[in-house]
Amino acid sequence: MDPTHGTRPSATLDDDAVLQLARDVLDTEADAVRQLASRLGEPFLHACRLLLACRGRVVVLGMGKSGHIGGKLAATLASTGTPAFFVHPGDASHGDLGMITAQDVVLALSNSGETTELLLILPIIRRLGAGLIAITGSPDSTLAREADVNLDASVEREACPLGLAPTASTTAALALGDALAVALLQTRGFSRDDFSRSHPGGKLGRRLLLHVADVMVSGERLPAVTADATLTEALLEMTRKGLGMTAIVDADGGALGIFTDGDLRRALEKVDNIRQVVVRSVMTPGGVRIGPHELAVEAAELMQRRRVNALLVEDTDGRLLGALNTHTLLAAGVI
Repeated sequence: MDPTHGTRPSATLDDDAVLQLARDVLDTEADAVRQLASRLGEPFLHACRLLLACRGRVVVLGMGKSGHIGGKLAATLASTGTPAFFVHPGDASHGDLGMITAQDVVLALSNSGETTELLLILPIIRRLGAGLIAITGSPDSTLAREADVNLDASVEREACPLGLAPTASTTAALALGDALAVALLQTRGFSRDDFSRSHPGGKLGRRLLLHVADVMVSGERLPAVTADATLTEALLEMTRKGLGMTAIVDADGGALGIFTDGDLRRALEKVDNIRQVVVRSVMTPGGVRIGPHELAVEAAELMQRRRVNALLVEDTDGRLLGALNTHTLLAAGVI
């Protein structure tokens, strides 16, 4: 028996050739997506109207690589305010067609528009009375003609050097599906709060669900000294509470300003004896503030925009409630 049977021949990597091929692939796929924009028009608007008027669910169908794109599109639609799910066309002809109702809109993906498994169930979909949107690479195909509207996702060529593997065509279908999902999201007025309700898990969920009040340091853990405290007293408070800052408050507990590690460095450049310094003279008056009901991710964006590492948290009456810094947000998984 030949010992090499079933093994692949070894290959030597030509770095320059591989990088050039990779660049050609990316250029080809980018061109395919750019060409979609010039073809958008009434068919795209018609598809949007059908989806917005849908009283049931959007049922996405696709075989092979189109099926993988369809699964992603269904997930994107569902997470952005358009209830959707994916059905494998092969399974549909063996019972899963029962998932489709007259109130649904079917979104069928096929580059050729002649996928056997899709064409087999088309008559049943039409008899049900469900809407049918096609995304194909062939406007003259059977699927395109049978659909209520066909979205042209054709490409000049695949990025595969053999012209065989679905590459540019799947990228075009994916981009066109995303364009549909985002157009529907915007039209429905889908908000951050809506998005957060369907993304409660992981880092994305934390970014969308956590509010400043959920992550801020408050109560006994909040570093705070009066404006008449010495710099030494302020440093001790910062050390005890470990936040890298302290709020400077008046007799009623209202925030007058903030003293941070940056303020300390600047103070050391100006004074000879820190024991004689009152914190009021070296604090940052006012400080950057945020409300407790703002999203924690908005606190991170505010810090970046104002180029600060700590924020004071106050209510609408100006009462100091807490504080947070970049380490607080890191620990909470917000950044």
